Amino acid sequence: MQVPVNIYSEMTPNPSTMKFVANKYLLLSGESVEFTSGADAKGFSPIAEELFKFPFVRGVFIASNFVTITKSDNIPWDFITMEIREFIKNWIAEAKDILIQMPAPKATPEATDDTPKKVYAPSEYDDAIRNLLDEYVKPAVETDGGAIEFRGYDQGVVTVLLKGSCAGCPSSTATLKGGIENLLKQHLPEVTEVIAENV
Repeated sequence: MQVPVNIYSEMTPNPSTMKFVANKYLLLSGESVEFTSGADAKGFSPIAEELFKFPFVRGVFIASNFVTITKSDNIPWDFITMEIREFIKNWIAEAKDILIQMPAPKATPEATDDTPKKVYAPSEYDDAIRNLLDEYVKPAVETDGGAIEFRGYDQGVVTVLLKGSCAGCPSSTATLKGGIENLLKQHLPEVTEVIAENV
């Protein structure tokens, strides 16, 4: 017997993004993928490719059981939420592909001007930082329709990458400084600061 697909929408702290949660897993736990254009999604995520055909879709972030959509500012959510929800629901119900393959990690936009992307040497704190982020931060960030990725530790500074609704969210800096930085400093006195690669 086929389980009916249910999708509900949830506001996120970022007014430009909406989280669409499914009662089925879309990606393996712990995996997430983000696209900023239809061209980006081509050959990787058929659902993202189709979502970009809506004129108001500016970003698609997919994680374990949800899709976060970033929209353009010229149209309110009230007019488009039902349409997107139905589209995602039907796509999953018809068992169409969500992700064909994972795209290769992208260089950050600043890295395009021949600036070498910062490479972090492994440190003795990496595992401890990763564990703290996985246990305390990841679940909260996923609740808000985003994801956080540990990039590296260098002389007291922890660098993370924010994805989904967290990227470009007005409250992400507060979350970063007030929440994540305080948590890491509490557990690891060696940590002096937390910065985001894309804020």
